[in-house]
Amino acid sequence: MAKRKGRNKKILPEKYPPSEPCACDICLSYCTRPGWWTVEEATWALEAGYGYRMMLEIAPKLTFGVLSPAFKGCEKNFATNQFANNGCNFLKDDRCELYGTGQQPLECCFCHHERRGLGHKCHADLKKDWKTAAGKALVEKWIKQVGLRYRMF
Repeated sequence: MAKRKGRNKKILPEKYPPSEPCACDICLSYCTRPGWWTVEEATWALEAGYGYRMMLEIAPKLTFGVLSPAFKGCEKNFATNQFANNGCNFLKDDRCELYGTGQQPLECCFCHHERRGLGHKCHADLKKDWKTAAGKALVEKWIKQVGLRYRMF
């Protein structure tokens, strides 16, 4: 379990508890853009063998990266707009393959039609989680594991 940084600060899974499962049009629309794991959750997902179904999202200013479930067709690669309309590769027949496995991303678990507008805060906190040495190390580990080749400028 993640360590608390301060006495009154909640760790992310406590701050953003899972919502009730739902397959309404609003909730399914969230699956168009895969949700983010915490760094700890992504570590577990990688150890569980899901690395080949992840993609690397890079911040616009190239300051950090996030491992997330891949768009369909974008597995083991950088997230690109070319595949953005394909939705999450874990969504099959309007159901998440990760549901109930303990591997579902925090952002996916939290977002729900009854929580409209609250996802932005969750996303911002996840961004902070990835902008850490642990986040960078996990991205580098994944890059080596899947054999992603890249060249920066």
